Amino acid sequence: MTRPKILVFAGSIRTGSYNARLAALVTKLLALAEAEPTRISLQDFPLPLYDGDLETRAGPPEHAVKLKHLMMRHAGVFIAAGEYNASVTPLLKNTIDWVSRVREGTEPPLAAFRNRIFAVGAASPGPLGGYRGLMALRQALELGCGATVLSEQVAVRDAANAFDADDSLRDPRSAEALKALLERLVDAARYLR
Repeated sequence: MTRPKILVFAGSIRTGSYNARLAALVTKLLALAEAEPTRISLQDFPLPLYDGDLETRAGPPEHAVKLKHLMMRHAGVFIAAGEYNASVTPLLKNTIDWVSRVREGTEPPLAAFRNRIFAVGAASPGPLGGYRGLMALRQALELGCGATVLSEQVAVRDAANAFDADDSLRDPRSAEALKALLERLVDAARYLR
């Protein structure tokens, strides 16, 4: 069986980010689930705040183009999203906005979001585990970009206490839900390509 390539990143780059920890765990679990994960940090793809006038003058920034190419080399994408003010993080929204604007040659618009499977999760110190941010992310990905997002998702609440010393999830139900989500992502990505 083929080992599908799956891109993993967090929508937060702050020091000690719970979603960066979740992305690291996802990367480890994907390798165990016979996928070929690639974990990146959005810190390595700095982008200016989206500005239509800037885009008209100079086109999409180089890092948006690189990130789009990276996404297109993967059959699946896992985003550890986070939540700010009951919505998607500004960093993640800005990244999605810029990547959605990269159009090359005769390819259709939003090419980076088409023909690949997305899965989403979040880790938050709050009692909802980033659930509201995941809903906003789904809206941006599905309605805004036409992406296929798995219906399952993982929202890790009380994130400050959610990870053990090995960076695994302490709560067996959350751990099992994450494992099942990733197995579904691998299966969907495998048959997509």
